Amino acid sequence: MKAIQYQAYGDYSTNQFIEMDPPHFDGEGVLVRMEFAGVNPLDNTFRSGHFPASTPQNLPRIGGQTGVGVVARSSYPTFPVGTRVFVMGLGMGVIADGTWREFLVAAESSLIPIPDHVSSESAAAFLAGGGYVTGYLALMELARLRPGQSVLAPGVGGAVGMETVQIAEQLGVSIAISTASTKEKAELARSEGYQNVIDLSSQNLTEEMYRLTDGKGVDVIVDGVAGDLYPQLLKGLAFGGSYIVVGYSGGRDVQQAVTDVIWKAASIRGFNPRAISASAFKSAMSACIELLAAGKLRPTVSSIFPLEEAADAVRFLIEERPFGRVLLSISGQ
Repeated sequence: MKAIQYQAYGDYSTNQFIEMDPPHFDGEGVLVRMEFAGVNPLDNTFRSGHFPASTPQNLPRIGGQTGVGVVARSSYPTFPVGTRVFVMGLGMGVIADGTWREFLVAAESSLIPIPDHVSSESAAAFLAGGGYVTGYLALMELARLRPGQSVLAPGVGGAVGMETVQIAEQLGVSIAISTASTKEKAELARSEGYQNVIDLSSQNLTEEMYRLTDGKGVDVIVDGVAGDLYPQLLKGLAFGGSYIVVGYSGGRDVQQAVTDVIWKAASIRGFNPRAISASAFKSAMSACIELLAAGKLRPTVSSIFPLEEAADAVRFLIEERPFGRVLLSISGQ
């Protein structure tokens, strides 16, 4: 079968396209023929050697944390042959072989049926980047969001920014805000229905946060960008507000006066999936899939690359910062 395997840590080219034997199915578990897989920022972090699990002992490793496929063989009556499934699992593509391959054997706990009228592309985009579930957990579990509060998630093209806004709108917020780095991306986002987008190329972030919230500031920030935006975002947080740090696509190192935290009585939390209980994650995933099935979420695909072009797909995600998710087509769709 075809697969993408890390045999060393380094630049994009270490996403190696290989031919290997398919996994042995001994009658236990579910054999899945993969259709699409997501490309995630963590794929880049792990491959470049900047993740705790990026050790020599953890090679070779098949990449990919999420994807969708069709059940080819199964020992579980809950997943008969032909069932389309979401595929994900803790550690996939990092400490266990992942989804960037034609076939895999999965445990029942790693699979969820895809709603009938949701396309495989949309299902794969729903999982890629983990923005929907991350946004839901950040808002409900960490920030304890209340109806009528305001939410900002910067980076409207990225998974966390785009999908947290969609989740927030479904949770009854007063306003859901995002940001765009260029006028072109801001206009694209507005044309796609994201009305409250701050154009960072021409607008002051903190000033716009106060203007859009009638001078109060934003109640909850879910930040997957950080970097230079971090101090500006914190200055626009409402008194007693919650700041959830999810990622750092804009940079890890930040400078911030501690008084901005003290005077606002701010609550700052770091989001880490390992700190989320299995029951909370399951509940969040169920809630998000229910919204997806009801047509209330809008998974957005930016580009689909063939499996053998995984290196280019990761480069595109990291360097071009596209509007929407990046997928790998595994079965030649």
